Amino acid sequence: MEEQFLIRPAGPADCAELLRLIRELAIYEKLEHQAVGTEPALREALFGTRPAAEALIVERGGRAVAFALYFTTFSTFLCKPGIYLEDLFVEPAHRGSGIGKALLRRLAAMVVERGGGRFEWRVLDWNEPSIRFYEALGARILREWLLARVTGAELLRLAGR
Repeated sequence: MEEQFLIRPAGPADCAELLRLIRELAIYEKLEHQAVGTEPALREALFGTRPAAEALIVERGGRAVAFALYFTTFSTFLCKPGIYLEDLFVEPAHRGSGIGKALLRRLAAMVVERGGGRFEWRVLDWNEPSIRFYEALGARILREWLLARVTGAELLRLAGR
């Protein structure tokens, strides 16, 4: 019999484990040089006076093995809120056990419960296994929409600083 897992909302005490999983995700995506966040910054972003995001933790065998980090969005065309999944990661040893699918189902249910109209996320163009997995769940990959990003010095310049 396959070992079960527990999906639960992350709490402040989970920040160290969450940051560990975030770093594992960064290594998997070959972006570890960009993973510069700290535990205090994560704690403030998730549980501070103005939370910017929420997270779910998956426990299996008494330890965190996966997470989903997400935040509320808004569709001007639908005039409804939604959820944007910033990151979902399952440790390699626990892939194929239904954890990723269960996280996506939980988040989709949250969109519906919150009266939302969209559940969205991004996937790296080289990550064919994930693309196939998402498409099999009914997701449509919107290749015509390109991400625009402003960070660092360019962000400060745009802000007039």
